[in-house]
Amino acid sequence: MANYTDSIEKLIDCLIKLPGIGRRSAERIVGYLLNAPKDEARVLTEAVARVKENVRLCRVCHNLSEGELCKICEDARRQKDLVCIVERPSDVTVMEKAGNFHGVYHVLLGSISPLEGKGPSDLKIDSLIQRIGQNNIKEIIIATDADTEGETTALYLTKVLKPLGVKLSRIGVGIPMGSNLEYADAATLFKALESRREI
Repeated sequence: MANYTDSIEKLIDCLIKLPGIGRRSAERIVGYLLNAPKDEARVLTEAVARVKENVRLCRVCHNLSEGELCKICEDARRQKDLVCIVERPSDVTVMEKAGNFHGVYHVLLGSISPLEGKGPSDLKIDSLIQRIGQNNIKEIIIATDADTEGETTALYLTKVLKPLGVKLSRIGVGIPMGSNLEYADAATLFKALESRREI
């Protein structure tokens, strides 16, 4: 093991906690930061602090936002009667990259996962039901992941939402079973939205 100073070891330990960053990657990042101008390191720390201070969840859809509403909920050009349900805010970003969805979103902030102790009450399903009741929502697209947890969540949502009389569909062809939305490319998502099916 390399003989680093205490402050470098502390920074490496912090970086390792980030997803996808192992010890070797953390060491490379530290090396880069040590060679970067002080202003660049300061800008990075300020950006991280600003994100932690300013970013919150949209009060309507639970997407990431710096205000009461996210940019999508604020956009008057979006079809407010068409809602796409996703698991995470990162899924909204992926869906937006496809470029062919012009509705709004509802972020569940997770999926049903009994093995992790996550049930329906841990998700933003109650606010979705309220949203359907208060707004004139005509169609809901369920775009949860195609893994076991995503499919379980989709089945539960179908059971809960079907009696409300809103048209339900599930994204279809294009997303392989066992995969996550965030790894799909724009063309695959375009095809999946095009081929969604009513459930």
